[in-house]
Amino acid sequence: GVLLVLVSVLVGARIISAADQSVSVWAAAEDLSAGTTLRADDVRAVPVRLFGSAASYLQASAELSGQILDRPVRAGELVPASALRRPSDRVSVALPVASSAVPLDLRRGQLVDVYATGEDGAGEGIETRLVLAAAPVQAIDGGSQGALSASSGTRQVVVSVPSDEAGELLAAIAGRELAVAILEDPSEPVGRAVPTRPPGVPAASSATAPATSTAAPAS
Repeated sequence: GVLLVLVSVLVGARIISAADQSVSVWAAAEDLSAGTTLRADDVRAVPVRLFGSAASYLQASAELSGQILDRPVRAGELVPASALRRPSDRVSVALPVASSAVPLDLRRGQLVDVYATGEDGAGEGIETRLVLAAAPVQAIDGGSQGALSASSGTRQVVVSVPSDEAGELLAAIAGRELAVAILEDPSEPVGRAVPTRPPGVPAASSATAPATSTAAPAS
């Protein structure tokens, strides 16, 4: 009888000990869009009990800085190993945007459309057109993030684009005033320059912006 009690106690202790075991994994510190190049402050370590699914997530001992998200990750969501990829053919481009044309709630990790205003190709008037669609914001003003003041001046909004389209984007914005619109609920990143072509000629790499966006207030 005593032996049976001791065995029961030992088995119960092992079960409780196993149930109490947890592992620290990475979770998103804030909402992050697909295409975001991760930094240390984008994630935080959280203790969880994953049981059989532990291999699907990255332990907090894994280095995430510099890796790129393949899909959006919401604040507090555990970062799946399958959602990450190594840097490849994308580059960062700094866009000079007037403070009045930058939404006050713009922050790193969001997707934006970029519009350029300037003379049309024929020199007959002023036009505004989309030059970059659904681009991941990598930094604002050289690395700051969060709410921006409405003071006068120029903000540097750093976005990532395919390396083979960076030159086309820079040519499209040269000498033009830029404005940024935040995509409210993007499903996936595009981050492609919208080429300048005659009307009616399809653009193989152009992107269509989602219907809902938030633009900066007019100055």
